Amino acid sequence: MDLVFPHTFVPWFRSVAPHIHAHRGKTFVVALSGELIAAGKLESFVQDLALMHAMGIKIVLAHGFRPQLEEQLRAKGQTSHFSHGMRITDPVALDCAQEAAGQLRYEIEAAFSLGLPNTPMAGAAISLISGNFITARPVGIVDGVDFMHTGLVRKIDAVAVRRAIDTGALVMLSPFGFSHTGEAFNLSMEDVATSAAIALQADKLVFVTEVRGILQSIVADPARAVALEARQYDPDEEVDQELALADAKRLLAALPNPTQPTDTAFYLQHAVKAAEGGVERVHIIPYRVDGALLMEVFTHDGVGTMIVDEKLESLREATPDDVGGILQLIEPFEQDGTLVKRSRTEIERDVAQYTVIEHDGVIFGCAALYPFPEAGTAEMAALTISPSVQGQGDGERILKRIEQRARAMGLSTLFVLTTRTMHWFIKRGFAPVDPNWLPEARKRSYKWDRRSQVLVKHLK
Repeated sequence: MDLVFPHTFVPWFRSVAPHIHAHRGKTFVVALSGELIAAGKLESFVQDLALMHAMGIKIVLAHGFRPQLEEQLRAKGQTSHFSHGMRITDPVALDCAQEAAGQLRYEIEAAFSLGLPNTPMAGAAISLISGNFITARPVGIVDGVDFMHTGLVRKIDAVAVRRAIDTGALVMLSPFGFSHTGEAFNLSMEDVATSAAIALQADKLVFVTEVRGILQSIVADPARAVALEARQYDPDEEVDQELALADAKRLLAALPNPTQPTDTAFYLQHAVKAAEGGVERVHIIPYRVDGALLMEVFTHDGVGTMIVDEKLESLREATPDDVGGILQLIEPFEQDGTLVKRSRTEIERDVAQYTVIEHDGVIFGCAALYPFPEAGTAEMAALTISPSVQGQGDGERILKRIEQRARAMGLSTLFVLTTRTMHWFIKRGFAPVDPNWLPEARKRSYKWDRRSQVLVKHLK
C-alpha cells in the first residue's frame, strides 16, 4: 500500500463522517433523468445509491425517459409534439412511452441486482419495489390544445411508499399514473419526484439532470438567461451553490417560461414548488460529473445548486433593533475569551455588517462581514451560535450567507481570526496562513499577544 494513502484517506473519511451521521434515517427523493441512462452512466449511479442506502438513507427513486421515448417514436416514424412546455401524448406516443418505461424499469432493476466483487454493490442486498403508488389526472384541453394522454400527479400513496422504505427497500417511481377509471397517463419525472417529495415531506429532493445547476451569471442577470444558458457546460461558468427560497422565487419570476429541460426555469420551477411544499433542501446537480450525487450529499460545497427553504425572518441581515440581541448572544463568549470584546457603540456602528439567525424574536446566531476591497478580501468576525442550538448546522448557514455577501462584493477570499475553533473552519475549506498575510489595514489592529490563528478561504 502507498504509505501516503492513509494521510489522505483518513482525514477525508473523518470529514465525511458528520454528513453520514446527519443523513442516517433521512428520506431522499432522487430524480434521475433519462439522459443519464442514455449516456451509459446507470451502473455507477446505482452503485452510488447503494452506498447511500448502506449508510442508512431511505431512498425513493423517480426516473425519466425522455430520450428513450424519442427513440421509440423515431423507430415508428413519429415526431414529438409539445405545447405549453409539455408533451402531447397521443395513443401512439402513449404506447411508445409504455415501451420505454418498461425497458428502463428492466435496466434499473438489473443494475440493482449486480453484486460483482470489488465494486460498491458487492454484498449489497437491496429490494427494489415499484407499484401503483401514483394516481393521475389528465391535463385536459388547455387554450384549445388537447393533451390527450398527458397527465399530472393527483396523489402519491405516501403511506404505502413510507411503509416500503421503512422496511429497508428502495422504492422506484416510473413517470406513469392511472386514473380512478384505470386510464393510463404519461407524466413528467419532475412532477412525479416533486409530488413524492412533498407527500413524504422528504428531507431532500435531488434532481440529477442535464444541467450543472443555476449559473451565477443568470442569477446576476436573469434578462440574459436565454443567451447564458448556452454556457452551461463552460467550465469557467460558476454555479450558485445555494439559493434561498425567496431568491429562487424572485429569479423564477424574472425568467422566461421554459420550453426544454436545459432552460434554467425548467428544474427551478419544480424546486420552488417542492420547497414551498415543505421540502427543506432541493438540489439540482449534473449527471455528467462522476459521483455528483455523493459529492453533493457528503461534502460541504457540493457540485450543483441547492435551494433552501430559509424563512426571511430566520436568516437575514441585521437591523438596529437587533443590537441588544447580538450583545446578549456574544457576551458569554467575550467573557470566556473566545471572542474579542465589542462595545455596544461598535455593534451599533457596524450593525449593517451583521447577519443574524432569529427565531420567534430571539437571535441565536450571528456573524459580521468586514470588507477590505483594496485587497480583494473580507473578514468574517464574531461568528457565534447559542449553545442551546449548536450542532444543528446554523453555523454553516451563516457561513454560507457571509460567503454569498462577500462574492456579491466581488471579493475573492474570506478570512477569520480564531483562537479556539480552527478545526471547524479548516473542515469548511479554510487554510491557515501567517498573520502577515492580513491586509495592511487589518494587520495594524491585529493583537499579537492574543496569538489568533488566521485562516483563509478562496471563494469560487
